[in-house]
Amino acid sequence: MNSNSKTSVSGEGRPAMTASRKASLAGGILYLLTFVSIPIGFLYMSVLNDPNYIVGSGTDTAVIIGGILEIIVALAGIGTAVVLYPVIKKQNEAMALGFIGSRVMEAGTIFADVVCLLTIVTVRRAGVGADGLITGKALVVMYGLFRLGQNLMPAVNDLLLGSLLYQSRLVPRILPLLGIIGAPLLIANTIVVMFGITSGPLYLLTGIGVLPIAIFEFSLGVRLTFKGFDPSATTALFEKAQRTS
Repeated sequence: MNSNSKTSVSGEGRPAMTASRKASLAGGILYLLTFVSIPIGFLYMSVLNDPNYIVGSGTDTAVIIGGILEIIVALAGIGTAVVLYPVIKKQNEAMALGFIGSRVMEAGTIFADVVCLLTIVTVRRAGVGADGLITGKALVVMYGLFRLGQNLMPAVNDLLLGSLLYQSRLVPRILPLLGIIGAPLLIANTIVVMFGITSGPLYLLTGIGVLPIAIFEFSLGVRLTFKGFDPSATTALFEKAQRTS
């Protein structure tokens, strides 16, 4: 009787492990893909720093490339939550669904950012006159406001995913712990910026939160891509799900 039980668990464990490895590989690659937008600070430099950009001349290639990179990041971000869902839902389905929702909201703010800047490009190409200066400045301001969402939502993402990974031990606990530590600081930083504080000790202190968040997400991407979830933790999670189903 015990032998049959062990065989059954082992037989069900192998496909479960295969599925979890596919999920971790896809999730890892998508997490690493979310870092392709790193150059946008350089690519957007002209459109964000030149108040006369909308009435100027020259190429818009840098802005368009930046927009494409951000769209890739938005879609990859949603993808991370979707591909990891079948595994992490076995720890807590509600939180796993919340992670998908928060990723979708983050992607929405990214798309809104891209729309703001590409609107500037479109109006510029139409040959708008001096009247377009106000429109250009307004769109840049809107871009900055939507960036607040991209400051806040990663913190929400990492609180949810970090908690799930920490509890399940699917990866070494130090990784999700970084996200859990950085998230409250990043949330505080968003609130600070909303009050118009963009410099000084308080801004710098709360802004430090972006560092553990970035390390967590990049390290998680590398871990999931090249090593995957911890096998014993994955087996335990699947067995737990079977017992409670």
